[in-house]
Amino acid sequence: MEIAAALVKELRERTGAGMMECKKALVESQGSIEAAIEAMRKSGQAKAAKKAGRIASDGAVVIKVAADGKRAVLVEVNSETDFVAKDANFAAFADAVGEAALACAAADVEALAAEPLSAGEATTIAEAREALIAKIGENIQIRRLVRFEDVQGQLHAYRHGVRIGVLVEMEGGSPDLGKDIAMHVAATNPLCVSAEQVPAAALDKEKEIFRAQALESGKPAEMVEKIIGGRVRKYLEEVTLHGQAFVKDAETTVEKLLERAGAKVRRFARVEVGEGIEKKQENFADEVMAQVRGS
Repeated sequence: MEIAAALVKELRERTGAGMMECKKALVESQGSIEAAIEAMRKSGQAKAAKKAGRIASDGAVVIKVAADGKRAVLVEVNSETDFVAKDANFAAFADAVGEAALACAAADVEALAAEPLSAGEATTIAEAREALIAKIGENIQIRRLVRFEDVQGQLHAYRHGVRIGVLVEMEGGSPDLGKDIAMHVAATNPLCVSAEQVPAAALDKEKEIFRAQALESGKPAEMVEKIIGGRVRKYLEEVTLHGQAFVKDAETTVEKLLERAGAKVRRFARVEVGEGIEKKQENFADEVMAQVRGS
């Protein structure tokens, strides 16, 4: 049947899909826009399910801070490639997800997926994600949500490019100091604020490694504990914000910097795109050969 250009245009505006896909959906639905939208949604869900197993280790981190400075979110939204991570459609979706996360009370990404993408809209974040997958052709995932609520101090945010996002809650100090601390966290990735916060399990594991290394080197038993003590102190300096040398001044630690400014870091969060995801190493020549052999 003949489909009017105005109908195709309306469907494009409502779905964001390509012209040919809209025209095809309208032909199959006998010109019914609502039926075409439903069919396209089902198609998008099917495409999303097919791509769900593909590794999405690229993407962007979005930071949103409430106007009153008492709430903030960090959201990691993943794509398969850096090319898609730079796409305007992906960037708009990621930004909308960040805004939605700040506006709602969802505690995790599963709960966030059920929230509307924007106020007053019926489309959920999960549905918008499926539509984007259908449009872009890559697996898109919302991987992490970090929420700061009931902030007592001041919030300081820093984003390095689009790949690393940091939130710091600090009492005292200045906005410049807060930004410097957030930039430091982005650069050095400390485990926690102070030595007291290092998980006991992590510390015990390191002690076991140090002990094994000391014994392996043939050190006398009476020296082993002293060696372990020294290495533990060095480890705590490396993994805690307080113990680290400040990135702008290697002669001072962050703890001393904060003390001089009369400031205290209550907590921080750092999210980097793709952390902990093992990227699949593709061999293009092998992939082509496999296709040739299968044809």
